[in-house]
Amino acid sequence: MRIFYTLALLVGLAFIVGCEEIEDNRMVLLDEKIAVVNISKSSGVGDVNLDIMLSFDDEDSIQVFKNAITTAIKKPTNVGQTKPDYDVLVEYEGGFPTHAIHLWLGEENEQSTLMYMVGEGETYVTTGQTTNQLRKLLISE
Repeated sequence: MRIFYTLALLVGLAFIVGCEEIEDNRMVLLDEKIAVVNISKSSGVGDVNLDIMLSFDDEDSIQVFKNAITTAIKKPTNVGQTKPDYDVLVEYEGGFPTHAIHLWLGEENEQSTLMYMVGEGETYVTTGQTTNQLRKLLISE
């Protein structure tokens, strides 16, 4: 019986550590209600283009961006010298600070790359399915 409890404890600890590791490898947003997601053509890494070209304030569109950001997984990419396609500005209700994120939009069914504008330059990638959802919102047919 003692072996069973020890094994259960080890499995539980492994699960907790595994969950923390996954969470550390994902992008985060504030746990506040998002008011609007503004999009502009990017001026380059580290710069914010305030000439907004698209704004999304409907729940469905906001959920697409929220999902894309919070499920993106940290992974080094080769975007170093290329200019991002878009600047994504996530604005919250209640005057909380805006999250500013660069987006390199992938081709259909390919990964997209995200990077915090303020940070250490880590890049995060989305799935091809998420890229397709972003493309529907950002690229007019």
